[in-house]
Amino acid sequence: MNDLPAPLRPEIASLETSRIQQIFDLGLGRKDVIPLWVGEGDQPTPSFICDAATQAMKDGRTFYTYKHGIPELREAIADYTRTLYDIDCRSERVSVTCSGMSGIMMVLQAVVGTGGNVVVVTPVWPNIMSAVQIAGGTLRPVQLDDLPDGGFKLDLDRLADALDENTRAIFIASPGNPTGWVMSAEEQRHVLELCRARRIWMIADEVYARFIFDGAANGRAAAPSFLEISEPEDPLIVVNSFSKAWAMTGWRMGWLITPPSFIETLGRLIEFNTSGSPHFLQYGCLTAIRDGEDYVHETVERCRQGGEIVFQRLAALPRVHMARPQGAFYAFFRVDGLRDSMAFAKHLLEQTNVGLSPGSAFGPGGEGHMRLCFASSSASLSTAMDRLEPILAKPV
Repeated sequence: MNDLPAPLRPEIASLETSRIQQIFDLGLGRKDVIPLWVGEGDQPTPSFICDAATQAMKDGRTFYTYKHGIPELREAIADYTRTLYDIDCRSERVSVTCSGMSGIMMVLQAVVGTGGNVVVVTPVWPNIMSAVQIAGGTLRPVQLDDLPDGGFKLDLDRLADALDENTRAIFIASPGNPTGWVMSAEEQRHVLELCRARRIWMIADEVYARFIFDGAANGRAAAPSFLEISEPEDPLIVVNSFSKAWAMTGWRMGWLITPPSFIETLGRLIEFNTSGSPHFLQYGCLTAIRDGEDYVHETVERCRQGGEIVFQRLAALPRVHMARPQGAFYAFFRVDGLRDSMAFAKHLLEQTNVGLSPGSAFGPGGEGHMRLCFASSSASLSTAMDRLEPILAKPV
């Protein structure tokens, strides 16, 4: 950093590239690699979504537009939310963002600053931890309990104890990346009451809401949402994205549902950060959310099958501890004797040409684990297991 022509903010100068990205960079371009390292599947965006965006571009939808998103898309998201959760949701609470991550960054810009902290349930997607740092805040992690069967559980008392007078928000992802942990409605109600009482924000990452694998048993098409137990003016911000359920990771499109009183502030942040989301891409999103429900069900079922393949193969290994995935599309498995998951991820890539993410990338509670994304074809996952099993069966 001494080579720079002028100093940077300390929070920015000390940022590190995530360990997921480091493994991704090491393996990108390798021949015959099976890329199970990042959070996306192996299918391109469906043509009916692409065609809608292409037509919008041809129709001249290439200018600045409404900073909160085109009215048709905001209403479609509100209608999707109403239908999915059987709740009232007004389009005036919806803001379209240039990715879910951009939405999170703007929320943290609004609520966290120097001296403030965010309580984050970990293990968690590392971008969240860095985003708090970028916003000038500090992280107060609350680690999920690692259960003997490879599952996870949140200690609500420990979460409450992590709050102090400088806490500005609680951040919880459910279904969780990387763990697949799904928060119950009762747990959500407890946490929201805590936020109301302490006047702090609850930031709920519900990007993987559709990826829940016991839906046939409980009749749900989505994981429990904080929206189902909240009032419009509760201190709740829900983050979502088109990336996962509609195979649109590269589009960088998401949305926020916020209290009506927060919309004006968010609008200014959108104006100063991005000036709004690309006009023509929003028509692809509109088609996805209106006409893509069959595709979502097919994608979730494909991931359920992929998760079952991975679970059956990994859970049979004596050194591997993994619960059957509840949600999201990751296997986050513990390996006996593993002390350096980053070094192990590099070793696996070199020896097997399979890319996994190191558990240490995901903060407290992550080391000793590996993350595998199973949003891929059954054939690809079976081949990956064939390559991984001989190494995972050996002592580290």
